[in-house]
Amino acid sequence: MKLLKALLVLPILTTLLAGCSETAETTTANTDKPGKGISVKSFHSPIAEEKFQTLIINRALEELGYDTQPILEVEYNAGYTAIAQNDIQWAAISWDPLHNDMFKNSGGGDTIIKLGQYITGAAQGYLMDKATAEKYSIDTIDDLKDPTLAKLFDATGDGKADLTGCQPGWGCEAVINHQLNAFGLRDTVNHVQGSYAAIISDTIARYKAGQPIVYYTWTPYWVSGVLVPSKDVVWLQVPRSEHPLGTDTQLPNGDNYGFNVNSERIVVNKEFAEANPAAKKLFEVAKLNINAVSAQNKLISEGENTAADIERHTTNWIAKNRDLFDSWLEAARNAAM
Repeated sequence: MKLLKALLVLPILTTLLAGCSETAETTTANTDKPGKGISVKSFHSPIAEEKFQTLIINRALEELGYDTQPILEVEYNAGYTAIAQNDIQWAAISWDPLHNDMFKNSGGGDTIIKLGQYITGAAQGYLMDKATAEKYSIDTIDDLKDPTLAKLFDATGDGKADLTGCQPGWGCEAVINHQLNAFGLRDTVNHVQGSYAAIISDTIARYKAGQPIVYYTWTPYWVSGVLVPSKDVVWLQVPRSEHPLGTDTQLPNGDNYGFNVNSERIVVNKEFAEANPAAKKLFEVAKLNINAVSAQNKLISEGENTAADIERHTTNWIAKNRDLFDSWLEAARNAAM
């Protein structure tokens, strides 16, 4: 009788144990890949130098199980709007505070949110070739109110300085235009606009030909690896804080370059973030050293600029920083439990 009962119970126990084992395996898989089956899309602007930092986050999302779609290249305004509508879920190129107007105009806080401090210490402002700045004692942008000095930087023959500026639609456009008005520079300075890659390439060519230049740029970006501050060019200060957002741009050391030091944050569709705690935590904890971005941007400027090159740069960075990368993944997986 006891033997009969044992034989009857054995299949039941086997089934229960198999079920427990299957549940444990499923739970482990779900914890390891909390994004499994979820499609996610990102964007960056047409600037190739923004792909590296985007790919790093994409790789982390893939290890969390997310189905990452091809990265779109669109202008910032369109990208912010697409994130607010959840056509695109996130981007790693939200300059704070430079992009604040675009963020607010896209439904900032209601449909789109900013997370983390992905890249910090991003500076921007006006620079001039060092030789001309030192020869004529130019150290602030409003020195170009002097028509004689302004004419030194005239590349078009109209007698005005040609300031290589901002691509139309970018956040820097409004700042530069505001400051040209505020500092009384409209009569002596042209704000040269167009595709930034094209206009800065022309500026570099003029510098190499021995001509004076004045231009706007930002860091991290490859330009400062070609025109090296303090060696080839110098930063120009502004006479006072004048920013369309009304912010004080003076640094703690008293210097004032007219722009706030920015952080590049991750902007994400609010609904997506709330439904995906693993992705949200990843966006909050990921931090990328600005020098790593500058180093990769320099590789692009030296000819390693294909999609395959940038994928390789990404793979190499992750391999060299695997412990840091894994710490992001651990935090994200814990958030999904």
